[in-house]
Amino acid sequence: MVTLDATVEIAAGVHMPSFGLGVFRAGDATYDAVRWALEAGYRHVDTARIYRNEADVGRAVRDSGLAREDVFVTTKLWNDDQGYDRTLRAFDKSLEQLGLDSVDLYLMHWPLAGKRLDSWRAMEAILESGRAKAIGVSNFTERHLRELSNVANVKPAVNQFELHPLLPQPELVEYCRVQDIVVEAYSPLAKARHFDEPAIVAAAKALNVTPAQVMIRWGIEKGFVVIPKSQRKERILENMAVFDFELGHHLDALDAIETRQRTAWDPYTVD
Repeated sequence: MVTLDATVEIAAGVHMPSFGLGVFRAGDATYDAVRWALEAGYRHVDTARIYRNEADVGRAVRDSGLAREDVFVTTKLWNDDQGYDRTLRAFDKSLEQLGLDSVDLYLMHWPLAGKRLDSWRAMEAILESGRAKAIGVSNFTERHLRELSNVANVKPAVNQFELHPLLPQPELVEYCRVQDIVVEAYSPLAKARHFDEPAIVAAAKALNVTPAQVMIRWGIEKGFVVIPKSQRKERILENMAVFDFELGHHLDALDAIETRQRTAWDPYTVD
């Protein structure tokens, strides 16, 4: 059975915890949320420049008392900073905000038309410098990944995109796996909008767990890296309590939901 300390190798010698904390729109609660998570046993925190909370994430990591190498930190390049030179400057700013010498993973947040390839060249330079241990993308579709593969010297280690039982994206997941790109699920709880979905409710009742735990467990059993977000201590603890049960036959019912309901941006609209 998968455990809380499970990792996946995303690059040579770089091991990414398969479970982590997202801090999208965590605001003033970011510092406490990260501290609570790290105290509870989380070892993976996912932030981004556009979240405007890199400083709080970095401070919480430093104040945790954990060795830097024991906490996996991801941040991301936002659209306003794309382009070769802008990317380099944005990364410097992110490190400054985090108060760290390096990040474990640097992602391009969005496949911005006209700039994403230049941005990737800069990210390859950052990787070569050693200040990011791995680089990847977020919200890239198969078409965007194919385009990148034609020019990249280094392929993305990770593709982070919206994934949950209502948006399983099997074709994109399969493409990433064939290309040996690790799949990371953001919004695994679909922003709590579908906790009343019958298949989710049935599984939760049968297994004596919460709908949130069912959705997180679905991602884990699919083999994704999963980063549920919460600002509340009790939810942070609830979200990690997903390693002592299995979905069993409920997995098939969850797989059958597929309504393609997005809770975030649709990257398929991007040229």
